[in-house]
Amino acid sequence: MENFTPLHQANIITHVVAGSIALLIGLAIILISKGNQTHKKAGRFFLYLLCIVIFTGLMGVLAFGRHTFLLLITILSGYFGFSGYRTIQIKSNEVYWIDIVAGVLAIIIAGYYVYYMKKIGMFWKPVVTYSTLGALFVVVSYDFLRYLIPKSKYRNLWFFEHIHKMFGAFTALLSAFAGTVFAHYQPYSQLLPSVFGTLLQAGFIIYYAMKMS
Repeated sequence: MENFTPLHQANIITHVVAGSIALLIGLAIILISKGNQTHKKAGRFFLYLLCIVIFTGLMGVLAFGRHTFLLLITILSGYFGFSGYRTIQIKSNEVYWIDIVAGVLAIIIAGYYVYYMKKIGMFWKPVVTYSTLGALFVVVSYDFLRYLIPKSKYRNLWFFEHIHKMFGAFTALLSAFAGTVFAHYQPYSQLLPSVFGTLLQAGFIIYYAMKMS
């Protein structure tokens, strides 16, 4: 192991433990019944742990100078989690400044990553980097464009947004975990969890769309 300072080691341990527990809780959320109190409590714990993962991830990059790619994957999972929570909280496409600020901030940080990546050279597989950037830009773009959807047509779209975004947060964590632990198998160790999560997203959305039709 590299010669990290005690504070850096504590940050890494906290990041790994919080992320691992969040993955286990996320898996439990997928398996348990949706909409009941257990689901809601588990969802809150998942978000609390996600906040810890985001904070320690940002500390790793900004305070300890670790891999900048972690900044991108942290922002992706963080934005998915935040937007997924906001979706279930407001259940509409009304405009709130906090959502606008979060989206703009996510794009600015992603833009900084692109600048930094070009400056020092890409050290992660291009397919991993650009697919992660693409996922972030797509979800932020949708969040801005949804304000143009008439309320009469928006209806229950918030429900499917919530599914998509919370799965996105879980998948980003899983992808980061697999990509770091199985770094020698890049880019597949990063991409396969993303494919798995995307299939789950589609499956659950189709299931509930048919159930609600």
